[in-house]
Amino acid sequence: MTNTFQLQKTTKSYSDIQKWMINYIADLLEVDPDEIDPSTPFDGFGLDSSAAIGMTGDLELWLGREIEPTVLYDYPNIERLSQYLTQNPENN
Repeated sequence: MTNTFQLQKTTKSYSDIQKWMINYIADLLEVDPDEIDPSTPFDGFGLDSSAAIGMTGDLELWLGREIEPTVLYDYPNIERLSQYLTQNPENN
């Protein structure tokens, strides 16, 4: 399937990416961002597969690059995923 839009690639820092995910999950869970521990596994937040896919899709748009939804299984918390995305800006 081909996207009908062009991703606008942007470079984000580790802290930018981490803050984005913390705020995203806090909004989803309707809690204060300070309550989100970046070392907690994504499944520890009670995210189901559709929420995880939604988050990776929104993160993809924000970063301007493709991200495989399965990346959350390889990098299962905010810290590890932020680190991966920062160190691999060309890869998903």
